[in-house]
Amino acid sequence: MPIPDFILELRAMVGHHPLWLPGVTGVVLDDGGRVLLGRRADTGEWAVPAGILEPGEQPVDGLLREITEETGVTAEVERLVSVHSDDVVHYPNGDVCRFLSLVFRCRHVAGEPRVADDESLEVGWFAVDALPPMTPRYRSRIDAALDPPAQPWL
Repeated sequence: MPIPDFILELRAMVGHHPLWLPGVTGVVLDDGGRVLLGRRADTGEWAVPAGILEPGEQPVDGLLREITEETGVTAEVERLVSVHSDDVVHYPNGDVCRFLSLVFRCRHVAGEPRVADDESLEVGWFAVDALPPMTPRYRSRIDAALDPPAQPWL
């Protein structure tokens, strides 16, 4: 999916200066306990589905939209896992962002994983003990979602 229009409008005013944005991430598990991952087109990294909320969009609605847009999978949110400020992200086009990230544990409801937009190169289910290499940021989100239900990591 292309850069959202509201981000393009902001970028027209502030250039590549850092933006503070609300982000959502979903750790989607199937009935066998496998994790849904996509290999990002921009960095080539394996990651859990994530995205930017549109202005006024509810976090759960935005997350479920992102999961379907990126993977073709329909999911259901089970619980909030963590809320935190991410490190600064530098994109290849020069844009700089910092996200307030809401991470949710989700359950697969329907659909088979597939590359559903231009954000992913590959999409699939992975056993927790056979995850592909990924950054600590994404791995920590999976680990937090796999913890027994408790208070969210703040």
